[in-house]
Amino acid sequence: MVSTARETRHTSRETPLAEQRVIFHTISWQAYEQILEALGEDRSARLTYDRGTLEITMPLEEHESARELIGLFIRILVVELGLKIKTLGSTTLNRPDLERGAAPDNCYYIQNQAKVAGKIVNLNEDPPPDLIVEVDITHTDIDKLNFYANMGVVEFWRYNGKVLRIYQLQDEKYVEVENSPTFSWVIKDRLYQFLEDCQTDEVQAEKSFRAWVQTKIQNT
Repeated sequence: MVSTARETRHTSRETPLAEQRVIFHTISWQAYEQILEALGEDRSARLTYDRGTLEITMPLEEHESARELIGLFIRILVVELGLKIKTLGSTTLNRPDLERGAAPDNCYYIQNQAKVAGKIVNLNEDPPPDLIVEVDITHTDIDKLNFYANMGVVEFWRYNGKVLRIYQLQDEKYVEVENSPTFSWVIKDRLYQFLEDCQTDEVQAEKSFRAWVQTKIQNT
């Protein structure tokens, strides 16, 4: 069975879609693996498989812009705070034992960077990513909170084009929190300001945000 998800947030035809999605139901894990292999490593579509449901997402401009800028926001914080990071981007994370697999928008090792530095991550041996970011502006049939909680991801950011929600794994379930466990003093309003500033000039927005972080560090 196949269904499609269409944009519900916008009503104007002049506003482009953020993502195009196609959902397949009653797909076996073996069929999912075959689809991954057929699409190859250079695929632009992102696949999420959750116990029989396969969602194929084709990200468009609004989605990719938000994904890139949130990624830049995180990297600036990591650099200015003197942390270490291993970025996996949209690497497919497969857990056959859970019958779940996904290519998230952004994926990072920060606290556990030393455990995976210089190697290809193997989720059968290595810890799950410390932070995953998903941009979901259109409707998705995948329960992302249950999905990533079951994969053991400690921190999950979800952005719907207007609002960022931050979740922390507690007792194997996500609890929504106001501030990031990794970047505890960074408030969501600063991300919104950064994204807004980037609409005018991304270079100046980056410089301004770096300066703000440096000042915040000096005053902390």
